[in-house]
Amino acid sequence: MAPGGSACKEVLESYSTDYDIAMAKLDNNSTPTRATTGSGGKQGIYSTNGVHELLECPVCTCLMYPPIHQCPNGHTLCSNCKIRVLNCCPTCRYDLGNIRCLALEKVAESLELPCTYQSLGCNDIFPYYSKLKHEQHCRFRPYNCPYAGSECSVTGDIPTLVAHLKDDHKVDMHDGCTFNHRYVKSNPHEVENATWMLTVFNCFGRQFCLHFEAFQLGMAPVYMAFLRFMGDENEAKKFSYSLEVGANGRKLIWQGIPRSIRDSHKKVRDSQDGLIIQRNLALYFSGAEREELKLRVTGRIWKEE
Repeated sequence: MAPGGSACKEVLESYSTDYDIAMAKLDNNSTPTRATTGSGGKQGIYSTNGVHELLECPVCTCLMYPPIHQCPNGHTLCSNCKIRVLNCCPTCRYDLGNIRCLALEKVAESLELPCTYQSLGCNDIFPYYSKLKHEQHCRFRPYNCPYAGSECSVTGDIPTLVAHLKDDHKVDMHDGCTFNHRYVKSNPHEVENATWMLTVFNCFGRQFCLHFEAFQLGMAPVYMAFLRFMGDENEAKKFSYSLEVGANGRKLIWQGIPRSIRDSHKKVRDSQDGLIIQRNLALYFSGAEREELKLRVTGRIWKEE
């Protein structure tokens, strides 16, 4: 036998045997129907039970994508979990080896499934292997909590996050499109990663998050204020905002477009997309003593026509 012949035979036999099993389960456990074509989709089988269950990894319960692995007894799991279980089948404890379940991969090609975020409003249906890519950018996917003071893991739609910010993070909620905030710090020389309480504004029927914090920009200590929009980027572009800070006959003015909360707080901060105040100037604005930070930041939000 030629080198590698046994491995080839192993894969081919796996394909033949598992294809029969997969198709048998398809016939017995599901009622496939022709799916309507969603954006980027094609005609195919849309099944909500038997085959869909076959494609769920038994370890992480996520849908499996090539390469789909199986043990000699036909138990399948995804490539990520194959590493996690140390090449030991979690069902029968046999060594997994390097057997691909080509049958299940082939069956998956014929499927069309609804977006995972169907319950949140996405009604499109996609070919199985296009579904994951769509969901990474689906405009109905949940948002991450925009609170910057901690690594909050809560996700949800905008009404859910607004309630979460109010009830769990106790953030300040204000109605209106203009604001006048005063930020105070007793020791302005401690600027490394200092974050003030988030403020949320209800304006034009939408919500905006005002951030203010101190951090090191290279070797220079700075303060930064910026606004994020609770919605997608395309919606954020419909609005503009301005920020102003000053005293003693001087002022700094920033005007821009609020960033979507799809962009993380850190990404916006690191891009310097907001009003940046050098510490020496911030102390000058604070008063003659320069021993305490006292900054008054004013601003407004408006809708572009």
